[in-house]
Amino acid sequence: MAAPALLCVALLLSACGNVGRLDTAAPTAASTKPNRTVAQTPASEREHERILSSYGGAYDDPRLSALIGKTVDRLVAASDRPDQAYRVTILNSGAVNAFALPTGQLYVTRGLIALASDTSELSSVLSHEMAHVLAKHASIREDQARQAAVVTRVVTEMGNDPDLTALALAKTKLTMASFSRAQEFEADGIGVGISARANFDPYGAARFLLAMERNAALKAGKVSLDPRAQDFLSSHPATPERVKNAQASARQYASPQSSERDRETYLAAIDNIVYGEDPSEGFVRGRRFLHPKLGFSFAAPDTFTLDNTAQAVIGVREGGTQAMRFDVVRVPAEQSLSDYLNSGWMDGVDKASTEDLTINGFPVASASASGDQWQFKVYALRFGSDVYRFIFATKQRTTESERNARETVNSFRRLTLEEIQSARPLRIKVITVQPGDTVESLSHRMAGVDRPAERFRILNGLEANAQVKPRDRVKIVVD
Repeated sequence: MAAPALLCVALLLSACGNVGRLDTAAPTAASTKPNRTVAQTPASEREHERILSSYGGAYDDPRLSALIGKTVDRLVAASDRPDQAYRVTILNSGAVNAFALPTGQLYVTRGLIALASDTSELSSVLSHEMAHVLAKHASIREDQARQAAVVTRVVTEMGNDPDLTALALAKTKLTMASFSRAQEFEADGIGVGISARANFDPYGAARFLLAMERNAALKAGKVSLDPRAQDFLSSHPATPERVKNAQASARQYASPQSSERDRETYLAAIDNIVYGEDPSEGFVRGRRFLHPKLGFSFAAPDTFTLDNTAQAVIGVREGGTQAMRFDVVRVPAEQSLSDYLNSGWMDGVDKASTEDLTINGFPVASASASGDQWQFKVYALRFGSDVYRFIFATKQRTTESERNARETVNSFRRLTLEEIQSARPLRIKVITVQPGDTVESLSHRMAGVDRPAERFRILNGLEANAQVKPRDRVKIVVD
């Protein structure tokens, strides 16, 4: 992989889950009739497995499955196509996302479920994805993806003109993004109508879009590493536009108080749901990355923000002048780490810079590499039968960038048995507000999250100055 391309890959990876994690739990299924199933095709099966792999496998929760099944049944009955079958899979990912395949397979992450505050908000997501199927958006997207693959292949074969390549790919992305903006608005309108006819509060869509906007802003306050973050190439239009349109659609059906929110049932179903990353597959706590199952940990430099994505752990320094990637690679036991670094997997490696080291008892090799705009420091570390790569990129090689790389690799160590046993997931706990409780006092009970007061307000749909009242049921994050 060319050095400049390597950095692009590192910075554009989606924060979706963990590579190779394929949960053994069965997918959550919901369809209009017990004896009806979603039609499967080889392509949809492959895409289903890819989605499971990228988003942490299926999340098995009987209460959530039952709630989603009942909700989908109501929505299907209220839709223009009650004969269309759907299968809903809950994905074991803390990312806030949902999507659909042309066959009627719908996907919703537990991160999205944790963010929603009532069944009407969840119904707005499900009906939106159903609308993509009913309007054949999912099929059109599939065709667009195939066309993009052809363009990519042709561009790759065009030769070594980077400007021509970049231009061709950018045009393809712009075409697809523009097309899906229109799809999203159409699906919002159709979805609000389906929810309203199913007697769910049609304003649930606007409320949840606003919650997603606030949640994205909270994450962007650190450093957003997710390519789905809002920009002009995003496949989703700006959320304020969608909120405005969703409110206009809802006004056609009912007033905000006339339909069902079903908050109590919803909160009972999500009580104890896993929140954020699943520690069994590696997780970030502040600047530290820990992987209890594999038994190791390392810490990023003070100025870096870490993100655990489907393919790698990505770190970016404040200001974006430095970045790092940590991943696992296959290196034969008989091949030395130095030989691996010089084997040609990366362009621009200075073979004279290759050095064999021992760090905390682990064999390590390091090398420097240069690209057009970035300088790289690469480490390969053998831990048991696995080899892990630390790839550091900097605009300009400095004493600080060298120290950051060295100290990060030096922090790699085995986890103690106590650390492994104490690693457990964060969870959503639903509690009842008592007299004297405030947003501030309740947020102090939150564990393992940054900016707890803001996160508490977002999780519970509370505006900036809103206060909780005794006997309210609210969500907090606990370990």
